[in-house]
Amino acid sequence: MSEDGRKRSWRARAHGAKRPRQERALGAGMQGVLITCNMNARRCTAEAYSLLGEYGEELYGPEQLGDPDSDSDEDEDDVEAALKKEVTEIQSSSKKRQRRFQAVDSGANNVVFIRTHDIDPEKLVHHILQDLHKTKKKKSRVILRMLPVSGTCRAFPEDMEKYLSSYLEPWFKAPNHASYQINFKARNSSHNKREEVIKSLAGLVAKLNPANKVDLTNPELTIIVEIIKSVCCVSVVRDYMLFRKYNLQEVTKASTNQEQGKREAAKAEPEKNEAELEQNKAGPEQKESESTPEVKEGGSDGQTQGD
Repeated sequence: MSEDGRKRSWRARAHGAKRPRQERALGAGMQGVLITCNMNARRCTAEAYSLLGEYGEELYGPEQLGDPDSDSDEDEDDVEAALKKEVTEIQSSSKKRQRRFQAVDSGANNVVFIRTHDIDPEKLVHHILQDLHKTKKKKSRVILRMLPVSGTCRAFPEDMEKYLSSYLEPWFKAPNHASYQINFKARNSSHNKREEVIKSLAGLVAKLNPANKVDLTNPELTIIVEIIKSVCCVSVVRDYMLFRKYNLQEVTKASTNQEQGKREAAKAEPEKNEAELEQNKAGPEQKESESTPEVKEGGSDGQTQGD
């Protein structure tokens, strides 16, 4: 093969005819944000870019984009040096073209996955929900839930156990401990049973520290496990219940329970004042007799509950 032929061959290999599939689709070793929507993935993706871009700049500053095109002179006489330099430039420009947020194929309907680079997805999503919860300002129409994905692995029992046993250590390994719950969802996957995954995951958490306790009402942490086809997406988040299960539509709504509680409290205030007035009219003997059973009840039952 001639010198020019070898040069063209090496250049073709360096450039590659096709981009690796893992760059276009959800796969192991990624971080990002998993977003669910309702029948409008294109608009959901646009809203996601807008939200993530806005709050990403607040936390990390403007995105710095490099110029992938750089002019350089090649030494045609030194083919090996020229090819080596060209490969280096291609790799460098590829890194520069990596955007902070990049949509990839999630592998499921009504699910958008935005891959992230050089940011903490959990920190960013929590910041978004915290602001929406505080301001109650609605900034999306089709996005439902926005879940951070701090890591991904192959969705097979041995792979998940190996990955999660080390991934969960910062939150649950002694001396760290917390109350927690597990949120599991599988899409386009039939080989992962909900009960088996939750049982295995709870066993891993207990092994890290027996002080970790399950709390389905108001847990400190929520372990999110989302399986799509053969990829397992995981994250550990805070304020899962406070932020309405990370639902952007629900978190901006005024708390109906709080409003109802305020109305009931205002309505009950006159009745409370009347009751206090009647109690003040009662004699000392009646007050003493009413308070005695409460002291006795607190003694035995309180200790039993503590045990």
